[in-house]
Amino acid sequence: MSKILAIDYGIKRTGIAVTDDLQIIASGLTTVNTNQLLSFLTDYVKKESVETFVVGQPKQMNYTDSESEILILKFIDKLNNKFPNIPIIREDERFTSKMAFQTMIDSGLSKKKRRDKALVDEISATIILQSYLYSK
Repeated sequence: MSKILAIDYGIKRTGIAVTDDLQIIASGLTTVNTNQLLSFLTDYVKKESVETFVVGQPKQMNYTDSESEILILKFIDKLNNKFPNIPIIREDERFTSKMAFQTMIDSGLSKKKRRDKALVDEISATIILQSYLYSK
C-alpha cells in the first residue's frame, strides 16, 4: 500500500505528516520552509509511494474560507501540475493549531519547546491527517 501525506500549508513554514504503509497511523514527518515545499515533496515522492495528498482547508467559524485560502489554492494548482496522478483531498483544519499546542502541553513539553512553531505546524499536519483517516 501507499502512504497518505498531509500538508499544513503556511506562508513561512509548512508542517507535513504521513501515514504508515497500511494507512492506519498518522505521524509527524517534518516542517519545511514553504519556499522549499515542492522540491521537498518531489524528493519524498521519488523515495516513497504516496497515494493521496491531504491539504488543510482553513475555515472561519461561519464556514467561509479564511484569508490564507487564496495562497493555498495557488499551491494546490502547483501541486496538481507537479503530481497530476496523485489526488488532493481537502480537510478542515480549524482549531488544529490550538489542538497541537494542547497536545504539546499534555505530553509534558517544556515552555521552551512549546514555543517551537515548526513543531506546532508538524503536529497540526498530523492532526489534519488523523482527522482525514477517521473520516475515511
